[in-house]
Amino acid sequence: MIKTVFNPRSKSAKTRADIEAEEAAELKRLKALRAQKELAAFGTELKRSPGALSTKEIWWCQQYQWLKGQGYLLRPRYAPDWVPSWEASKRDPLACEDGQVMRFGRIMDATRLSDGLYVSLKVIKKSEHPHEAEIGRYFMDDELASDPKNHCVPFLDVLSVPSEDDTQIIVMPLLLDFTKLPFDTFGEVVELLRQLFEGLLFMHKHRVAHCDYMWMNIMMDAKDIYVEPYHPVKPHMKRDFSGHASHCTRTQRPPKYYIIDFGLSRQYDANDENPLEYPVLGGDKTVPEFQNNMNVPLNPFPTDVYYLGNVIREQFLNIYKGFEFLKPLVDDMVQDDPSKRPTMEQAVERFDSIRQRLSTWKLRSRVTARDEGPFEHVYRGAAHWRRRIGFIVSRVSAIPRLSQ
Repeated sequence: MIKTVFNPRSKSAKTRADIEAEEAAELKRLKALRAQKELAAFGTELKRSPGALSTKEIWWCQQYQWLKGQGYLLRPRYAPDWVPSWEASKRDPLACEDGQVMRFGRIMDATRLSDGLYVSLKVIKKSEHPHEAEIGRYFMDDELASDPKNHCVPFLDVLSVPSEDDTQIIVMPLLLDFTKLPFDTFGEVVELLRQLFEGLLFMHKHRVAHCDYMWMNIMMDAKDIYVEPYHPVKPHMKRDFSGHASHCTRTQRPPKYYIIDFGLSRQYDANDENPLEYPVLGGDKTVPEFQNNMNVPLNPFPTDVYYLGNVIREQFLNIYKGFEFLKPLVDDMVQDDPSKRPTMEQAVERFDSIRQRLSTWKLRSRVTARDEGPFEHVYRGAAHWRRRIGFIVSRVSAIPRLSQ
């Protein structure tokens, strides 16, 4: 998780490379911390061969048979009788499907045996996040689950781990980080934002504050975008690692976007118009009202508005050209004073007004990174125009929308 230092006067823009560099630095720091713990525990640093199971993966291996009995099959890497495929072939473990090491220890992928659906399994501790399963199940109520404005990730199942009373596993559809695939047009970004505004408003109308609405907690259902199933650890590869995974654009196959991770979320009584909660730091460390006094209870709903505004600022305004039309709204959403921010109802109304004023030409135009070089500009521009002409001839909507 990226940690940033908040400076309300800083307006410096971060490129995608800056964000990826910060994320890589954080992963390096975590690896170094693990090495220190191993040195303290064993007196020497453990040497792991490439592709070997990590400590966190071993826990999942221990759950293999039980999960299979519950209807969920882990990849061959985690089977009790697993023999690394590269031992006989002498191939590089990183080039083998079963050599892919999971990135986050609490998240695992699996296949639902009843229908072959690829799913994600998330381990939670009830003592740490007592409301996560409850809130996820609340949004799975029949009436709420069928509402197209509901963008909360579906909780397909909640499993209680044997002999670990405090541990649960939440089963969800396999989703992909929304930034993993490039945006082709402004219309694709506008549709993403429409769903994000809609989804957060839906939560607020049901008196749920997310409390950690950062970019890493926004995902998309990408199964229809890819021509063949992608690998959950390396999405640029096919699931069986037989080659690179090809995909369509979001205009050709519009995805649905989901809000995940309700570990810090809270639900309030409908009559409580101004709920107060002591600040809890999520992934975004830049919240202005959290910078000075953490001992003052605050209304979490305006903080959610800030989170969404900051996602737009960091992921689009600072990285790409041409999104100035969103700046006045974003500036209001990220104001230092929470009381001056719009409510989600007001933010949605303003966004809809902005969206309706955008021309078809603008919506079909290509999204260009601020640090895009001249060669890349020509190459990507030519491919974009070929698609664009095809969409115009075929009368494909400039704003891709899911069929309801």
